[in-house]
Amino acid sequence: MNWSLFWKSALVQLLAVAALFILLAILLPKSFFKDWGWVTGPIAWMLCAGVTAAVLRLPKGPVLLGAVLAGLPSVLAVVTGVHAAGPLIGAAFFGLWCGYRFRAEPASR
Repeated sequence: MNWSLFWKSALVQLLAVAALFILLAILLPKSFFKDWGWVTGPIAWMLCAGVTAAVLRLPKGPVLLGAVLAGLPSVLAVVTGVHAAGPLIGAAFFGLWCGYRFRAEPASR
């Protein structure tokens, strides 16, 4: 397990999600999220995972797969009404995915 990458990927993902959330909250009315949050949430999560892959110079395909898998447990938080915990749970699992999947530091950095 690459614990450094665990923390970096989880933090970058959370920061990207937070920045996008703030931007969308400023630009769009609350009613938009009530009607379309079930679509925009996963799309935003995947977009932020792409940002995380670019920032950390990780291959996009495996990172996006990890984002999909990490997003599944966060669905439970949303369904049970603890929506704010969803990104935290997702980021933790995403960090675990990245830290385990990319255990060795890339040779060329």
